Amino acid sequence: MSRDVLAADGVARVRAMGVEVAVGGAPPDVLEEIAALLRSWEATFTRFGPLSELSRVNRSPGRYVLVSPRFAEVLGLALEAARATGGLVDPTLLPDLERAGYAQSRAGAEPASLHSALAAAPARAPAAPSARAAWRAVHVDGRVVHRPPGLRLDLGGTAKGLAADRAAALLAGQATFAIDAGGDIVVGGASGTPRRVTVAHPLERASAFDFELTRGAVATSGLGTRLWRTPTGYRHHLLDPSTGHSAWTGVTQATAVASSGLEAEVLAKMALLSGPDAGVALLERGGGVLVLDGGEVIVAGALRELAAVAA
Repeated sequence: MSRDVLAADGVARVRAMGVEVAVGGAPPDVLEEIAALLRSWEATFTRFGPLSELSRVNRSPGRYVLVSPRFAEVLGLALEAARATGGLVDPTLLPDLERAGYAQSRAGAEPASLHSALAAAPARAPAAPSARAAWRAVHVDGRVVHRPPGLRLDLGGTAKGLAADRAAALLAGQATFAIDAGGDIVVGGASGTPRRVTVAHPLERASAFDFELTRGAVATSGLGTRLWRTPTGYRHHLLDPSTGHSAWTGVTQATAVASSGLEAEVLAKMALLSGPDAGVALLERGGGVLVLDGGEVIVAGALRELAAVAA
């Protein structure tokens, strides 16, 4: 059993790519397959390693770049997300992200005070798509990526959501499993065992909302995890495409429930960037939770009924 696979009390845990998978009763070969899958995805899509395929594509000076089938698939899905959100979720903002101060991995870095950042933040406003819409100039034709020379990509969110979904597909026949991809959760299993999901409150040492999920995905997008201070103010990793700067929309954290990790990832990010009113509307179909800058918790969709029952 590899160092990425740990077992205790009948539950095996696979850890790689910042993803933790907990499985009850899965055979060792399945666990090793998941560990290998996560390691290979990290080697493909990390932007912090010079040898990753993403780094190679971003360095390429040409207009056309030959990529692996996996890279082509993830980039295609990232472009679909951009189209579906009107460009609000944009995979071409890497230069803006680096200018904001996120050029190196922040794994293990202590985030700045969220309370202080919110107190110092500018006037709140919903984010908007970029007028340049550089993502529209990117196309995938089989294994060939067409993009303007020098245009660089960030596929982290899409890759993380899809990696969790692929791990879940490998575990579909197991009794029960839970996948934690950096706070984005995919649960399932043949037994139909419900899992308790706790949405942590980003401004308090408490839960914002608890609910049970038997099968599906939950993703949370928030300001507090990757937050840092610069000489000119506080910055975080969720950018307003129209400005290239960190977005301050009035929503501190958005949690979305969906059928897949990738769908939940896109919905949560879009809900945060859209601001309180539009964010709640986006979460109505599958359910979700918003935490506003003042600490108010808004529960949307099917989860609202659970909140009413609990009250």
